[in-house]
Amino acid sequence: MMRPPARLYRRFAVSTRGVVAVEFAFILPALVLLFLASIDAGRAIAIYMKVRAATYTLDSITNQYTAIQSSDMSAILGATSLVLAPYSSSPVAVTVSQIKVTSATKAKVNWSATQNGTALTKGSSISVPSNFASCGTYPCYLIYGQVSYTYTPLFAYFFNTSITLTDNLYVTPRSSLCVLYPPQSITTSPC
Repeated sequence: MMRPPARLYRRFAVSTRGVVAVEFAFILPALVLLFLASIDAGRAIAIYMKVRAATYTLDSITNQYTAIQSSDMSAILGATSLVLAPYSSSPVAVTVSQIKVTSATKAKVNWSATQNGTALTKGSSISVPSNFASCGTYPCYLIYGQVSYTYTPLFAYFFNTSITLTDNLYVTPRSSLCVLYPPQSITTSPC
């Protein structure tokens, strides 16, 4: 009576039929997780590249003005949502500021405007990169653009919290020494 089960066990142990199906069943969950993670990672990288492009667009539009009105500022800040398309613009915070550099170690916020974020406080000190702080003749001005995007993964297998993708960029004004923003700066005197 013991022979048939032992023989059946030996036959099962040496059989190679169905091994591929069993191995595939073991590997399938890992493959699915890798596939879903690659979708999330790919989307995060694509959005980060859009955030970088939006920061560049924000600064390159702002630095072409000599004076910005409130309606212009709304259009400038809104341009970032066009750059971020086809991704949602609701989790994005955009801030553009003008920094007045008065010496190699001193810089203050001249004006700041934001959309869905927190504007820098006018007159507050800010540190700028050393290569921008030494402008030769003081005062000099910088346009400082900041864009942040709160990315929420579609499939939360590896990280189930939101990730904040940020970028910032300093540029100098193109058309004048500084850019006036009348709601926050004095328009009767130069910057």
